[in-house]
Amino acid sequence: MSHLIIEDLSMRFDLPNGEAVQALQDVSLELKQGELMSVLGPSGCGKTTLLNIIAGFLAPTSGRVLLNGHEVRGPDPERGMVFQKGALFEWMNVRKNVAFGPSMKGMPKAETDSIVNRLLDSVGLHDFKEKAVYELSGGMQQRVALARCLANDPDVILMDEPLGALDALTREKMQGLVLELWKETGKTIILITHSVEEALLLGERLVVMAPRPGRIHKEYRLPFAKMGVGADLRSVKSDAEFGSVREEILNMIWEMEEEIMGRQEQAL
Repeated sequence: MSHLIIEDLSMRFDLPNGEAVQALQDVSLELKQGELMSVLGPSGCGKTTLLNIIAGFLAPTSGRVLLNGHEVRGPDPERGMVFQKGALFEWMNVRKNVAFGPSMKGMPKAETDSIVNRLLDSVGLHDFKEKAVYELSGGMQQRVALARCLANDPDVILMDEPLGALDALTREKMQGLVLELWKETGKTIILITHSVEEALLLGERLVVMAPRPGRIHKEYRLPFAKMGVGADLRSVKSDAEFGSVREEILNMIWEMEEEIMGRQEQAL
């Protein structure tokens, strides 16, 4: 049972001119296996910094991240990352991209092929497995990125604006796919997004972060992710409660952005 604990996490970046930026301050969260959490907040509030610390790409100034009882001290296959742009290996075809993790672990070819075929079926790309990455649309490339992440069988999947570069229709289809994979795999997922609507739809838990230094401003427990599994997402988005919470959070973010603009004007 994967159990993720984020304990009193702070992150300060020291600048060459002697100044410092406090990106995060005293962030604490706890996720149990299979929880789906979206993280939302104004630009510069430390969302991606938080994700990079959980991934092990950054070491925090203070505090710690624990997964399955041990402290995160660097990247590890138990934590998989899906970036805004797939970060795929352009010189490999779809099949080889998805097979990369199992192959690096020394997994037998027959077992690797079985995993790859199953995952490509799950993301609807079985007929494209021999295609080059550059031959795929943006949405298809993100499906490959999801399959490649899942091939490593991570305990936690970290997603940094994975759908932000997609057109509206493709984005909605991918939102549905994320929900289906969450339900099918039982993975713990943390998703960063700038879209309030997407955060509501893809977060049974939704965390709103305050402007720098990034802190937890408010957390919601929401029914929409479970409602959206296998359902018409537009009907979920038209739910009265969905609209009410969306407006509440939009106003919250708008007030934060105004606060940031006010600080910048005073600094001029």
